[in-house]
Amino acid sequence: MAAISKKNKAYSVKDTLSIGERVFNFFNILFFFLFMFLCAYPFYYIFINTISDNQLSAMGEVLFIPKDIHFQNYKQILEIPNITNAFIISVARTVIGTTLTVLCSGFLGFMMTQQKMTGRKFVYRFIISTMYVSAGTIPVYMLFNYLGLLDNFLVYVIPGMVSAYNIVLVKTYIESSIPSSLQESAEMDGAGIITMFFKIALPLMVPILATLAIFSAVGQWNSFMDTVIYVTREDLHTLQYVLYRYLTQSTALANEINSGNISIDEVAATAQTAQSVKLTVTMMVVLPIFAIYPFFQRFFVKGITIGAVKG
Repeated sequence: MAAISKKNKAYSVKDTLSIGERVFNFFNILFFFLFMFLCAYPFYYIFINTISDNQLSAMGEVLFIPKDIHFQNYKQILEIPNITNAFIISVARTVIGTTLTVLCSGFLGFMMTQQKMTGRKFVYRFIISTMYVSAGTIPVYMLFNYLGLLDNFLVYVIPGMVSAYNIVLVKTYIESSIPSSLQESAEMDGAGIITMFFKIALPLMVPILATLAIFSAVGQWNSFMDTVIYVTREDLHTLQYVLYRYLTQSTALANEINSGNISIDEVAATAQTAQSVKLTVTMMVVLPIFAIYPFFQRFFVKGITIGAVKG
């Protein structure tokens, strides 16, 4: 009986829709379906071209369905010299850099909400000013040289540990989402700042910290200009820099792969072209972010919207 009543209720709701509302719903669904297709198709196009016959791909004959599927492109790109070490460096800087950014920005954002902190307003305004004033590349290079960060792995993680924008997000989130009574109760029980941050604030800040983690991880993974400017040691080159270098020399790399300088069996359908190298490199760059982002998406939306409007 309950199932029948639910079914009748569904029919009654459907019957109450006017012709105009049904037309609107149809075009609304159609519009968002087309919008989703426009967003997803470029990535789908790149992927099917990386696993299709490279010659057909170069001639533009692979549009919707892959042809003569193979995975030699990925195997061949992974055999580029120094690619494994570059991948390890990129993963290390992403994991370590993201962790430090989340902890430092989260703690500073938490401190900016402490009314008892001496000089809190001045420090907060000084941090905000760094969003609009920058010393420039040459002074930063000289500073890093003085600090011994050139040709040092720490140049990847230390400069991004604190971000004014992240601090603003954390401060706004705490003020709008975490009641001050929790902190007052902890202070009455004798808890200090460190205890309150790690045991009270941190567990309640998961949505905004996950948002910061996404921002930081994407930035760390995609960054290559810091390698160009501050690093000359090949053992510290990141995956993005190595792929960027080969991407700009894709024609020469394709010839090198096909000539046998890199030990790969030549097959007509899998012979590398400039386009196959570019598309495969592009796909390798975005795949890790595609794999990680779905796990953080729900936190990302909540973290941004909760602290967006106060009151």
